[in-house]
Amino acid sequence: MPTEILMPALSPTMEEGTLAKWLVKEGDTVSSGDILAEIETDKATMEFEAVDEGVIGKILIAEGSEGVKVNTPIAVLLEEGESAEDISAPKAEAPAPKPEAKTEAKAAAPEAKAAAATPATPAPAPAEASSGERVFASPLARRIAAEKGLDLGRIKGSGPHGRIVKADVENAKPEAAPAAAEAKAAEAPKAAEPAKAAMPTGASADAVKKMYEGREFEEVKLDGMRRTVAARLTEAKQTIPHFYLRRDIKLDALLKFRSQLNKQLEARGVKLSVNDFVIKACALALQQVPAANAVWAGDRILKLKPSDVAVAVAIEGGLFTPVLKDAEMKSLSALSAEMKDLAGRARNKKLAPHEYSGGTFAISNLGMYGVDNFDAVINPPHGAILAVGAGVKKPVVGADGELSVATVMSVTLSVDHRVIDGALGAELLQAIVDNLESPMLMLA
Repeated sequence: MPTEILMPALSPTMEEGTLAKWLVKEGDTVSSGDILAEIETDKATMEFEAVDEGVIGKILIAEGSEGVKVNTPIAVLLEEGESAEDISAPKAEAPAPKPEAKTEAKAAAPEAKAAAATPATPAPAPAEASSGERVFASPLARRIAAEKGLDLGRIKGSGPHGRIVKADVENAKPEAAPAAAEAKAAEAPKAAEPAKAAMPTGASADAVKKMYEGREFEEVKLDGMRRTVAARLTEAKQTIPHFYLRRDIKLDALLKFRSQLNKQLEARGVKLSVNDFVIKACALALQQVPAANAVWAGDRILKLKPSDVAVAVAIEGGLFTPVLKDAEMKSLSALSAEMKDLAGRARNKKLAPHEYSGGTFAISNLGMYGVDNFDAVINPPHGAILAVGAGVKKPVVGADGELSVATVMSVTLSVDHRVIDGALGAELLQAIVDNLESPMLMLA
C-alpha cells in the first residue's frame, strides 16, 4: 500500500510552512536520510529528510506552495512491487502556490482531476501522546502501529527531530490498552471545561482598509516570520506582567580594557565588541544571582544552572534570538566568534531550531543605531531581557563631588514579575552593572 509523505513539523512552533523546493522528482528512488525538499518554516529554510525508503510515486504539493499545514500529504512513496496505479487521491488539497509556481500548479491540475475519480484514502490522523501533545511519526510507522495495536504516544522516535520511523514500531512491544483508555478518560473532564474568552485582536483588515479609502498605500502580505513575531509579542504583552528597572553604566574602564585586548588579539584576527562584554557580563550575573536564572513554565518556574543567553539579531522582515549556551564558561573571544557565526547564519535564515530555542535571558542592543534607551519586550518563556542603549559622553558627578565627563550607557531590564520579584531583579541588574564597570573581574 502506498505511503503518504506528510508535511513535517520542523520546529516546536511550526503549524504550517512553505514548500520552497523539491529536491526529488517522481520516479526517484530514495533511502532513509535522503533530502527530499527545502521547507520554509516561520523562522528558517530547512531540509526535509526521508524517513523511509521507496520510490517517489507522486508529488501532491507543488514547490512554492505556501501555508501547507503540518501533517498534510505532500507526496506519495511507493514500496517495492507497487506502482503509480496503486495511488489513490489524498483528502487534503494543495494550498495556492506562490505566483512563480503558477505554471506547475496548472500542469498538475489535469492529474488532480484524474485522481479525484478514484476513492480517496484518508490521511492518518496525527497521533497524540497521553499528555495530549502531538506525536510525529512516518506514515508507514503509523500503519504498522495500527496493525500491531501500538500506542505511538508511548514509543520513542529515533528519526529526524524525534520522528517515529518504521524500525521504532517494529521493535516496540504491544502494551495493554487500559492505559490509553484511562488517559482519554482523564482528558474528558478537561474537554467539558468552558473555553476561555479569546484575546481581543483589534479591527479587521477590511475595517482598517476602509479607514484609508482614497489614500495611496501598499498592502504588504505577512510571511511566516512576521506572523510568528506578531503572535509571540502580542502574547508577551498580554500575558506577561512586565516591570522595568533602569540603570546608567560608566563604560570608560571597559572601553580602555577592550582597546588593550583588541591590540593583543589583532594577530589572531579577533576584534571584541562592547556587545561581547555585555553578553559575558549577563552570563556571569546569572551565576552570581542564580535565583534569577529562571523561566516561566505555565504552572511552575524552572531554574536553570547554565547561563544560556539569547541575543536579538535583526534581519529583513523580522528578528532571530540565537542562544549562546553555557556563556558563563566561554572566553570573550569564543563568545565573539560564536555570536558572529550565529548572527551571519541568522541573516541568511540558516539557523537550526535548537540554535534559537531555549535560554532564560535575552539581550537587545540598539546602541549601534544611536538609541539612548528603550524598553524591550520579554521573549517567552524567558524571565528577563536587557535593553542596551548607546554609550554617550555625559557630565558625571564623582563620589568626591567633582564634575567630570564619562561615557555612559543606559540599560533597561524588562522583568517577568511571575518569575523575578523587584528586589531580585535589582540584584541581577546590579551584578550586570558591576561586571561591566569592572571588566577585568570577568576574567578572574
